Amino acid sequence: MHGLFFGSFNPIHIGHLIIASYMADYAELEEVWFVVSPQNPLKNKKNLLDEYQRLELVQLAIEDDPRFKVLDIEFNMPRPSYTINTVLELKQQFPDHQWALIMGADALASLPKWKNYEELQSLCKILAYPRPGFSLDPNSIPNTVTLFEEVPCMEISATFIRKTLRDFKDAQYLLPQKVYQYIKDNNLFQ
Repeated sequence: MHGLFFGSFNPIHIGHLIIASYMADYAELEEVWFVVSPQNPLKNKKNLLDEYQRLELVQLAIEDDPRFKVLDIEFNMPRPSYTINTVLELKQQFPDHQWALIMGADALASLPKWKNYEELQSLCKILAYPRPGFSLDPNSIPNTVTLFEEVPCMEISATFIRKTLRDFKDAQYLLPQKVYQYIKDNNLFQ
């Protein structure tokens, strides 16, 4: 089974990598594919770094881990990006693969707002992890979802990292070293 980890990754940070690594190991995934979303229909686009720069940051973050792969599949698809459309496209391109969506408890709670979410649940297993400050009622979790309560989640966010960088504070321990260096070299999020 292949895990799909969708996100803006604006920027990718160590919290993302910890979750992906945990899921690769504990959910016994062949690979985790990071799907860089050019535009999430449920998020504000205002502070979004160029999609190709975000793709480059993910590539830098994962290039030394053979369990991980980055996809730009949504770059050439209609916008905003809907997960169901991407999964259907992946199923067409890779008919022999089985898919699992990796998502936080907050995304899981908003799943009924997603386009064709019932179909999505029939096409993919859902692997969920807790989010700090967000609680899930275990009785409300559909049987298509596996909740991994032991995922070591950190209270860091891309929003906090962008603010840290804008304030010219040190974010080096929040980001993979290559990502931090690329951001510094290119004065991103300033």
